Amino acid sequence: MRYMIINKADESSEAGEFPGPEVVEGVGKLIDDLTKAGVLLFAEGVHRSSIGARVKVSGGKRTVTDGPFAETKELIGGVMVVEVRTKEEALEWAARLAEALNDEVELRKVVEEADFASEETYLNQQ
Repeated sequence: MRYMIINKADESSEAGEFPGPEVVEGVGKLIDDLTKAGVLLFAEGVHRSSIGARVKVSGGKRTVTDGPFAETKELIGGVMVVEVRTKEEALEWAARLAEALNDEVELRKVVEEADFASEETYLNQQ
C-alpha cells in the first residue's frame, strides 16, 4: 500500500525561510531511515506559494491566479510517498515526520488500480 504523508506550509516557509537546523537534521534522519527500510518512494518539499499559481478551467475558459495564497494553513509544504504493508506502519512514519517538524502532518492512502474493482471496495478502503 502506498501512503502520502503531507506536511503543511507555515508562515516561515511561505516567507521563503530555510528550516532551522533541528528540523533539517530530524527530517534528514527520517529520510535516511525510510530509505534504509526500503519504503521511501519519494520525498520533496515545495517552494512558497508566492512563486506558484492556481489553475481553474470552467466552460472551456482557463483562469490562472498567481500566488501568494492567503490561507497558509491550507498550503502544502512538502510530501513523502511510502510503500508499506499496513496503515499502522504508515502512521508510525507519519508520526516521526510530525515529531521532526514539531507540527501536524496528514496521512492519505494513494488510490491504487485495485481500489476500483468495485464501488464497495473503493468505499471500504482502510
